[in-house]
Amino acid sequence: MSAPTYLAYDFPLLSAFWAILWFFLWVLWIILLFRVIADVFRDDDLSGWAKAGWLAFTVLLPFLGVFVYVIARGKGMGRREMAKAHAQQEAFDSYVRQTAAGGAARSSVDELHRLSELRTRGDITEEEFVRAKELVLSGHGTAAGPGTAPGSAHER
Repeated sequence: MSAPTYLAYDFPLLSAFWAILWFFLWVLWIILLFRVIADVFRDDDLSGWAKAGWLAFTVLLPFLGVFVYVIARGKGMGRREMAKAHAQQEAFDSYVRQTAAGGAARSSVDELHRLSELRTRGDITEEEFVRAKELVLSGHGTAAGPGTAPGSAHER
């Protein structure tokens, strides 16, 4: 009688497939382990003793600890992950709004230069220039557009 043959090792390609499958499963488990540990630290509802207990459980019995944590607290884990993603998106949106608004804001020097150019071209009169300059210097407004006097019906 001959020894039993194993189908997976009879074909080298199938052997490589099994090795790759086990490798990817191991990588997935490592990723899950780090996500569980990060979630334990992120959760504000857990007390210090509870966090220490979950960490000890996942370190001493890693496979069982990770799977029990995902079963017991998986739903909250997803909610905390979504809350973190929303907070990061809000922070990014706020940063983009601040940056975009900062570039569009004009200083009083820029406004006075613009007013001077409008007066030189004849788009505004000397009286309109003086009123607009006073507004800019007092910090109550920006320069009027071409052809409009400060305080005119276009600004209201």
